[in-house]
Amino acid sequence: MGGGHAHALVLRMLAMKPIQGVRITLISPATHTPYSGMLPGLVAGHYSFEQTHIDLARLCAWAGVRFVCGAVTAIHPETSRLSIENRPAIGYDVLSIDTGSEPELDSVPGARDWSVPVKPVAKLWQRWLNLEQRLRRAESGSDHRIAVVGGGAGSVELILAMAMRLADRPVGFELFCGSHEILSGYNPRARGSVEQALARFDIQLHLNARVAAVEEKALSLADGSLHGFDELFWCTGAAAAPWIADSGLKTDASGFLAIRDTLQSMDYDNIFAAGDVATQLNFPRPKAGVYAVRQGPVLAHNLQAQLLSRPLKKHVPQSKFLSLLSLGDKTATANRGVFSATGAWVWRWKNRIDREFMARFEDLPAAMLNVHAQRLPGVLTAAQSPCGGCGAKVGAGTLGKVLADLARDFPEYCPNGARAQDVALIPGSQSRQIVQSVDVLRELVSDPWLMGRIAANHALSDLYASGARPVSALATVTLPFSSASIQERELLQLLAGALHEFAAVDCKLLGGHSLQGAELNIGFVVNGTPISADGEFLAKTGLRPGDHLLLTKAVGSGALFASHMQLRADGRYIQVALENMLLSNSQAGELAVMHGASAVTDVTGFGLLGHLLEMLGSADHAGHGARLTLSNVPLLPGARESISQGIRSTMHQSNSTSLDAIAYQAAELDPHALDLMVDPQTSGGLLIGIAPEQSAPLLDALRGAGYEHCAIIGEVVALDPRRSGPLVIE
Repeated sequence: MGGGHAHALVLRMLAMKPIQGVRITLISPATHTPYSGMLPGLVAGHYSFEQTHIDLARLCAWAGVRFVCGAVTAIHPETSRLSIENRPAIGYDVLSIDTGSEPELDSVPGARDWSVPVKPVAKLWQRWLNLEQRLRRAESGSDHRIAVVGGGAGSVELILAMAMRLADRPVGFELFCGSHEILSGYNPRARGSVEQALARFDIQLHLNARVAAVEEKALSLADGSLHGFDELFWCTGAAAAPWIADSGLKTDASGFLAIRDTLQSMDYDNIFAAGDVATQLNFPRPKAGVYAVRQGPVLAHNLQAQLLSRPLKKHVPQSKFLSLLSLGDKTATANRGVFSATGAWVWRWKNRIDREFMARFEDLPAAMLNVHAQRLPGVLTAAQSPCGGCGAKVGAGTLGKVLADLARDFPEYCPNGARAQDVALIPGSQSRQIVQSVDVLRELVSDPWLMGRIAANHALSDLYASGARPVSALATVTLPFSSASIQERELLQLLAGALHEFAAVDCKLLGGHSLQGAELNIGFVVNGTPISADGEFLAKTGLRPGDHLLLTKAVGSGALFASHMQLRADGRYIQVALENMLLSNSQAGELAVMHGASAVTDVTGFGLLGHLLEMLGSADHAGHGARLTLSNVPLLPGARESISQGIRSTMHQSNSTSLDAIAYQAAELDPHALDLMVDPQTSGGLLIGIAPEQSAPLLDALRGAGYEHCAIIGEVVALDPRRSGPLVIE
């Protein structure tokens, strides 16, 4: 739980010494985690985002770790479950927590309402970017006042970095410190160097300036004085998140999770913690990233030892540590005990240390070390795996328990164990026509809840493309060989994800079939009734010359996930691709019917051109062609970069035959964008043919419904007999 410094190291170490039978899951609210040591350099402009953030999605893909992008809202140690925001709870056998801390805001009235807290860093970085852009757009003569409340190392580095970045703008900076001196605990020479740096950047330092209250645009100090500001950053001492105490776990006097020297919770052997979220009671230390990094090796060893019932190690943190503070420009000061030094060479020293740390997560080995995996007691070897056929079915107890759990959350949409049937009446089939479709996917993402949602959306899209409203579904699931407890968790998450999508469109899951096998597969037979009042369905064919072609979603998921498998995709791009897949085509299908679409298909495995050719040519080559404007086709971020690096999905080569249908293409076309026209999609958008007078109203309606990438990408034209193919791309 959490992607902090210690956990990043732990994941790397556990991947090098795997244990057979252990599934590792990382839960983090973001795909990237910042390295705090380089944050000032990022703000100052010395580093890029990529240089200062660990790509957790890529790290997990390399390490064989399941990545869940979500926020934990509660821990239930008595049932070994985690509540996750907007999704089902996740069970665990062993839990490790490294979620960091947050600034102390609640002791000062108004601080939470009118300040920007420095943590979580992801939100701070976005707020800073927005502020910087706003200030650079402002007129050159307009003054702006930025205040920072703190006095420790973090506040000093932040305000110096901001002053460095905005040195060319008319911005005033003020640092408010409640103590009689900044950097309490640092030696006088280090403090003197920092004070000189503050003066060099014209930063006004207020000492003995304890903030009594924060008002809109003003700080009220304990001495009664008021100090105005335009932007306020809050960088005081660390505070514990309230969910720690709410969990019932033992805490220290400040509310941080209390842990033993083995890094275990005081009251639960199967809960571990590291970093700022916890306090090692025998060795309390300041909340600093250096301590979290030092805890990493012991935490990795003890997590494995706990699983294997072996002795745990004790962690004894160092009493002092070397502090290297950035001073805005490329200078820094060093402090350790009585030692202090300042200069450009100190910054180069710090830069080398930081880059070496980040290199551990950038330069991942091409292959794991050739070590013999340890195995949990009771885990089957390959020779002992269940047989195929019906002997590989998921156990009745596991299946029944999962269905009973899901029926409580989705009582109208999921059968419980008692009423589940092999054959069921399709709702609405007595009086209306029913269409049926089936789709099955292999595991595309490691998060089973997301996989269930994607598979459900992917299957339902065929119904939406035919102008049908879903009424029922049957599931087919193959779970990888594993213990009954892991299969139970897996199946619960998979089906809960699917039911999340089915319930949103009033589609009932009536039953299905489950198996065990070598890899995860999930699919659905889906049934639907017509949306239109006349009971007619939309067809894939039926395009007319003059029709505009409208695409509801961006393309490029095949290339992106091929890149992700090769550990070359940015986790942020994968997150956008997932959001694209999870955008249901339900409203798009209804709007296509309402606006009188001529023909509709969903863009999936054959790529955009392959599915367009089906629309044009499957009705006896009706004499229709299409003219596409390549620059109008929406592309997912990062997809073009993947293609340009030669990374392509497995189906790309077979799909490339669609390019032979191009009779004419403009000479200046982007070859990589053209390649993406045959990129296979999962849960892609709808391709809609619509009369030209209806295309603009449909486009507006789709964008209003949340299809932000929706675009008119071309038109249907009469087939030119002088040309060898039906497609013209310009």
